[in-house]
Amino acid sequence: MAQDLAHIAIVVRDYDEAIAFYVDQLGFSLIEDTYQPEQDKRWVIVKPQGDGATSLLLARASDAHQAQYVGDQAGGRVFLFLSTDDFWRDYEAYRAKGITFVREPKQAEYGTVAVFKDLYGNLWDLVEFAEAKSQ
Repeated sequence: MAQDLAHIAIVVRDYDEAIAFYVDQLGFSLIEDTYQPEQDKRWVIVKPQGDGATSLLLARASDAHQAQYVGDQAGGRVFLFLSTDDFWRDYEAYRAKGITFVREPKQAEYGTVAVFKDLYGNLWDLVEFAEAKSQ
């Protein structure tokens, strides 16, 4: 049996501001932005650069219950892990684009990592895994 994660839904306040952050600041590709009139919502998919298959579905909060989770997808823990083949390149590029890092870079047994916030406050690891350096 072959399985893979296709999309991870992240609750956002506004489609366009989320697209601007993920595409313009993080450098993701906008894969799809399709209006769904029957539900008055958009199907918005963004994906990091590279060969990975997993993408983010930017899902606008549609009610007060969903809105309370914008920026707190994982209860204050790191929510997503963005793997890179060059930590320092991406770290410096993100800082130059105004990305807020809440934990400075550190070298760990598994690789180099720092924690940043997305536009809503969700926490992300930017990580270059040690095995990626040895390949």
